Amino acid sequence: MALHLSENRALDPPSIPNRLYFKIGDVARICELETYVLRFWETQFPQLKPNKSGTGQRLYRRRDVELVLDIKRLVHAEGYTIAGARQALDRIQRPGRHRASQPVPPASIPPQSHLPLDAAESSLRRDSVAAAIGHARAELRQIAALLAAPEPRPQRRRPRLAALHTPVSSLFPT
Repeated sequence: MALHLSENRALDPPSIPNRLYFKIGDVARICELETYVLRFWETQFPQLKPNKSGTGQRLYRRRDVELVLDIKRLVHAEGYTIAGARQALDRIQRPGRHRASQPVPPASIPPQSHLPLDAAESSLRRDSVAAAIGHARAELRQIAALLAAPEPRPQRRRPRLAALHTPVSSLFPT
């Protein structure tokens, strides 16, 4: 059920108003994201560089808003990691510089209905699947290493004044 909703949303992108610049709050509203997500994505995606006004306010252009929508689609709808989305955007922007070691998104793998494949296509498909599996294994190893690392324990603070507990048998000690 949730898959159908995300597919419908992916097919119906939000309309971007016809303006020269957008403030970060406007972009957050258009893309249905929080502003801190946009600021984080600016640090992770070198393609996303909004201009800044004299007061330091971020000013996004239409192409920046479209890029944010692409990043959101890759990360949220298609399930890419940040690093995978960055590589996918690099491949989209520079298709001639595609390396065989990079994983191929599932949409670019030809469907099974085109069988039988000749030897070259079969080899290419096998290599792209092997690269994707290798990339997934590397990411899983990184996750396992993060989970296996001991979590630092916070130090317990001792109270400044220690209460003295002396047993008293009577109300008036002698």
